[in-house]
Parts: sequence; structure tokens; C-alpha cells
Amino acid sequence: MQSLIVSQNEAGQRLDKLLSKYLNLAEKSFLYKMMRKKNITLNGKKCDGSEKLVQGDEVKLFLSDETIGKFSQIKLPEVRKVSLNILYEDEHILLINKPAGMLSQKARESDESLVEYMINYLVSNGRLSTEQLRSFRPSVCNRLDRNTSGLVVGGKSLAGLQLMSAAFKDRSIHKYYQCVVKGHISDRQVITGYLTKSEASNQVTVHKQPVTGSVPIVTEYEPVQYHGEYTLLRITLITGRTHQIRAHLSSIGYPIVGDYKYGNSRVNEEAKKLYHIHSQLLHSYQVIFPELPEPLAYLSGRTFIAPLPKTFSKICKDWR
Repeated sequence: MQSLIVSQNEAGQRLDKLLSKYLNLAEKSFLYKMMRKKNITLNGKKCDGSEKLVQGDEVKLFLSDETIGKFSQIKLPEVRKVSLNILYEDEHILLINKPAGMLSQKARESDESLVEYMINYLVSNGRLSTEQLRSFRPSVCNRLDRNTSGLVVGGKSLAGLQLMSAAFKDRSIHKYYQCVVKGHISDRQVITGYLTKSEASNQVTVHKQPVTGSVPIVTEYEPVQYHGEYTLLRITLITGRTHQIRAHLSSIGYPIVGDYKYGNSRVNEEAKKLYHIHSQLLHSYQVIFPELPEPLAYLSGRTFIAPLPKTFSKICKDWR
């Protein structure tokens, strides 16, 4: 028999979800059968798995150690050692300045991503035990394209992961980007359009008028500085669609430097030849948190900034 005391990271979820994490190799039918037979109890009583857990609840598993071992597997991700650029960390979240070229989350089983690097960082620094990984795995709360750099929020606790993910989803978090485009832009603009996405190619198209399957997009940009034929822009996403910034700017004649999907091939070849730039100069540089409930209320209204990567200064060494 084993007894589990529900921790802060485990509270707030259904019992069956916790059991599926703890006994992660067991079929759900087995878990429900064990609850029906009272081989799994909650606070000494029969349970059905739908109960919402609170901190301090006791889950008892009247199962042999052999059975628990058979259905429970703790596996640390096997990835290369990566030094993360951590801008802020507390008990619930951490903010990471992701470099271009790194996946936010896995696309395939064989991939390595920021999620795995983050888990390894937390375990290796004693902030997370392998035992805790049985019932909770930290993850990212927002995603950036592989070749977009900048701020990614990671959830270290269940509350941090859930509340921050919800704030990104409902767009109450204010996000700002910076990018370098080809062209001299002198005025702030708010541009609109309609976007369609091809799932097969994972590519989007911007239209001036609505078409079948399109969704409206709104992008605000303003020049920060310029250098010759290049302008550093500050971007505010009024809407947040897949590849919106890259495709929208390209559609109006201001391609992002180094963008090989939506950019201009001549501009990219010039940047590669003259400045050794191989990825898009698009950076998520600032987040402003909204009013947040407990236990994250202390983060309400706070602003975090990720410094621009050195690749930006390769083109714009002397911004005016």
C-alpha cells in the first residue's frame, strides 16, 4: 500500500487525472476498476475519479509495490545539456529568453525542445524532484516559432502553468515584439487583413478581403530606429494568429530579414552574405502581466523585457 498526500502542484485537478499521471502506464479502465473495488480511496472513502483534489487530500493505493512499479514510470528527458537564459524565476514560473533555432515544444517524439531543457534545469538544480514528475510536469505557457527568439513563460507549479496559460489564451497578457525589416518606415500604422492557413504546408496567406475560411487579423507597428534600408519595428499583435507578424509585414512590402518562409529571397541572401544572418530577426521582447488571482497576484501588472539578440546588431550597428 502507498499513500499520496496531495501537494500544491497536484491540487485543483480531478483525481482520475492525477492517477493517470502517477500510474502513467496503466489503462484508465484499470484505474476505474480499482476505485470501484476500493483498492484506491480518497480520504478513506470510495471514489469514482471525478473528485476535484485539494491540498492535503490523501489518496491510498491498496496495491502491491510490484503492481505500482509495473504501472509507474519516471523518465527524465534524455537531451543535451543546454544553458538557458533565465530572466526571472520564482516558485511558480520562470521566464526564459529563448534563442532562435530552439523549439518551444516537441513536434516529433525525437525532437528536443525548451520543455525538456527546462525540466532538466529544474531537476539538476534541485527545484524539482524526479518523484514530483510522477504527478506534475512543468511546461511552457506560450509558444514561439522555432526561429523566433524571445520571452517564453514556463510554469513550474500547477497554479503557475494553469493561470499563465489561461492569460495567454484569453489575451489578457500584453505581448510586444521587435523585428528588422527591409525598407525605411517612418510612421506608426495599424494594418488589417484576412488570413488563411494551409495545414498541409503549415503556411499562411494574407488577403485584403475576406475569403472562405479566412479570419481577420490586425497588426500594429511603429518604427523604433532605422539604419540605411533597414528599420527596427515594435510590433503589437491586436490579434494573434499563426505566423501573423511575418506574413502580414511581408504582404505590405516589408519582409522580415532572414525569414525564409515569408520573406524576400534577395533580402535574405544579402543578409546572409553581408551580415551572416541565417534566421529571422523577430524577437518577443516584452510582456506585461494582467491582474492575476492568487497565488500569482504578486505578478499583477509587472513588466519583463528580453534584450535583443546580438544578431540584430549585425545589421544595425549604429542605430539612429
